[in-house]
Parts: sequence; structure tokens; C-alpha cells
Amino acid sequence: MTSRAFVSLIGAGPGDPGLLTLRGAQALAQADVVLFDYLANPELLRHCPQAETIYVGKKGFSEYISQEQITALVVHKAQENGGQRVARLKGGDVFVFGRGGEEAEACVEAGVPFEIVPGVTSAIAAPAYAGIPVTHREAARSFAVLTGNTKEGGAHYERLSGVDTLLLLMGVRNLGQIAADLIAAGRDPQTPAATVQWGTTPQQRVAVGTLATIADVVREAGLEAPAVTVVGEVVRLRDTLRWFDLASTRGGSLAGRTVAVTRTRDGSSGLSDLLRAGGADVLEVPLIRFAPTGDEAALHARLRDLSGVAWLLLTSNQAVTELFLHLNKLGLDARHLAGVRIAAVGPSTARSLEAQGVRADFVPSTPGARHLGAELPAAAGDVTLHLTSQLAEAELGEALAARGLGYERAELYRTEPAQPTENAMQRLKAAAAVTLASGSAARHLAALASADFDPLDLPVAAMGPQTADAAREAGFTRVTVARTASLESLVEAAGEAATLSP
Repeated sequence: MTSRAFVSLIGAGPGDPGLLTLRGAQALAQADVVLFDYLANPELLRHCPQAETIYVGKKGFSEYISQEQITALVVHKAQENGGQRVARLKGGDVFVFGRGGEEAEACVEAGVPFEIVPGVTSAIAAPAYAGIPVTHREAARSFAVLTGNTKEGGAHYERLSGVDTLLLLMGVRNLGQIAADLIAAGRDPQTPAATVQWGTTPQQRVAVGTLATIADVVREAGLEAPAVTVVGEVVRLRDTLRWFDLASTRGGSLAGRTVAVTRTRDGSSGLSDLLRAGGADVLEVPLIRFAPTGDEAALHARLRDLSGVAWLLLTSNQAVTELFLHLNKLGLDARHLAGVRIAAVGPSTARSLEAQGVRADFVPSTPGARHLGAELPAAAGDVTLHLTSQLAEAELGEALAARGLGYERAELYRTEPAQPTENAMQRLKAAAAVTLASGSAARHLAALASADFDPLDLPVAAMGPQTADAAREAGFTRVTVARTASLESLVEAAGEAATLSP
């Protein structure tokens, strides 16, 4: 049997998730295991919902895991279970001070096939987002990328005397010494310099000075790693070419704020895209995941024979997806549903049905199970079949039973908790607002409480009154409700919720 072992060493880019390459996204989608580091935006994990994810973060001089351990883990995971596809997601570019060469060499030594997926390096992207080109026909015809390592001293910098633009990575900690060494090597103390922290992200901050002053300016501004420092005449162009941070300041209440989007592991990123367009720094937090039903035989028996069922009730987008998945398994399609009427809990679920070529016969005036139960235009004695997860709330069945309607429930799929990564948890604690699209998301978020984190302190934006009620029942006190059941309205609610943050 041929081994499936394969490693993709992927450059994650400088922070903006939109700067991941198409090939990088494809490799993530094919991965069985993903190892990602501190500088790889966690949002990129949405490209690999099926994969095991392992955080191997390294920050500055404090290592969560050593490079040698990471390299060994890459090979081990590739060889595990008869061979797996491993994606190693590295901040910036794989080979620009990313130690990707060492990991590739380990693959060669172990006989594991691999590929290199180059990424956009922060050395060029961070200055670009700060309005600083690394070359310009009238100001700079060459550039060099350096690490913040000061061990080589002045002799190393003397060899760079003819280079117009210097780009320093990982140098904030030693910036004062580096600047002094550059000046000692002949670089003019009045050379313009700028440091860009968290370049390409909504947290981007820029400090501008000269080679002689940049260390003090950065310290006074409180800038820390990760950061890129640019030394050269091109820094003067920032006043003319500045664009990204100016656009961010016009983004309204979401500009520069972290909004956590609670979703399923394989959820859509449509809401995240809208939030990002509003200037928010988006953190996608998978709190639940969907699993197959625990009794597929019983489900299939019920789906095969829908005689006597007057209404099918669908109360989530996932229910629509799973319904048609199981119909396909049974060799059936939408025509099998011709004898029953279908009700959707809200416009979003109705749109999911339309995507399958089926128009909902009924959608309540206000989204939510209680409204569906109260308004469903069913006659006394009609039998309703609710296709849902094992965690379906009781209020729909109770409302229908109170009207004398028959109510059955079939487990179409299961909803299970998904534990956010350690990195995501740290960012969640600092979120200005959290979006909730369901009651189960509210309950799972509340369940993340620990000795050093109380999620109930977070402002939340809820999609609809039913989700808002579930959030309040879970203990959340700062709840903003979207005015309509749309992603655009939820974005507005997130902006309002964000203003409630300290």
C-alpha cells in the first residue's frame, strides 16, 4: 500500500488572511493535519475544517515549542496512520527567516515528499500597508532583508553600505543597538526610519523617526513584536502614499476592534468578510461542530416513508444540508418531498432551501422556533416532523402540541462542542464583541468559563430575539439584538455591541 505521507510548507502571509495564496488555500483544504504558528492568522484554519489542528506557536524569545520539536512533529504526523497530508502553516514566507529550509531538509532525510508554497513576506507587505514602497526609481533601487540578530555587529552592516533600503525583521528588542551599529558602519543618523507593528492587520501601528531616534520613538509609542523596521529614503513617501491605516480610521465603530465570530467548524465566512470590510479584526471561534446522527438506520427509515406527515420543519441551515445529503444517500432527491409541505424557521434557512431548488411553504414573520410553532398554518390533527439535532430545544414541540398538532422529531445530525485553540482563547478574551447565531452558540460560549476568563463579561450581538433570549438565559447581560435576520444587520449589531466594551 502506497503511503499518503506528504508535507506542504505554506507561507501564511503577513497577517491579512486575504493575502494567503490560492495554492496555500488548496493545500490547507487537502490537509489531514495542520501545524500553525503564532504569526499565522487563525482565521486561515477555516480553509481546513476537516483537519486536526495543532498550535506550535513561537513568540519572540519565549518558545511554546522548540524548532527541533516542531520539525520532528511535522515528520511524525506525516508518517502517522499509514501516511497523512500535513500542512505546516508559517507566518510570512516559508524561506524568509521562517526556518522552512530546516523543515524541508528533515522531510528529505525521512523520505517524506513535500512542496513549498511561498507566502507574502511581511518584509515587503508591512511597509506597503504603511504606505512605504521598499524600492522607488527616485529613492531606492535595492533593498536587503535582515534579522534582528546583533551578534554579527558592524562588520556585517558595512557590507550593506551600498543597499538603499534596509528591512529589519524581529528587531524591536535590539533596535537601539542595531541603529547604533548601522550609524557606526557609516549610515547617516538622519536617514528616515519607520517601524510597523502588526502590519496588514487592523492592529497595525506605525512609528516614524530617523535612524538616530527610531528606537526611542518606538519605545515611547509602546510598539512591540511582531514588527518590521524600514530604514531608507523611501520612508519619506509614507506621507504621500499612506492608505491602509487611514482607511481603518474611517471604519466606524468596528475599526481596529476584534470581533469574535462564533460558528461551526465548517461554517461560512460570509459574516467575517462583512465585518472585515467594516474595519474589524475578525476572530473566528468554532464552538460547535456537526457530527453524523447516532442512528442513521432509523433516520433513513423515517425519510423513506413520509406518509402521514403534513409538514417538515427545518430550523437551521445545517438541517437543510443534512436532509439533502441523506436523501442522496438513499438515492432520492427533492421530488421525494412533493407530498409534504416544508416550513423554514427563518429567511436564512429558506434561502438554503432555495439553493437546493425547493421553496419553503412557510416562514414565520419573526425568525425563531417559538414563532414557527405559533404561526405554522397547520390544521388540527396534522402531523409535523422536525428534522434537527439531538439538542433541539423543546419550545417548538410544546407550541405545536398546545395547538393540538402532532409533533415528531428525527435526529438528522448531532451537535457537539468544539474546543477553541489556546491562541484563539487568548484573543477571545480581548474581543470587543462576540456574534451569536444560535442559542447553542451562546451556551457553548458560556461553557468556556475558567478561573481566568469569564465569557459572560463579553458584549454579544445576537441574530434574532430567540438567540438573544438564549444568551440572557446563559448569563450574558450585554446583549444587542440584530434588527433583522440578515448578516448585514448582525454586523450593525456587532458595531453597537462593540461600543459597550470598556
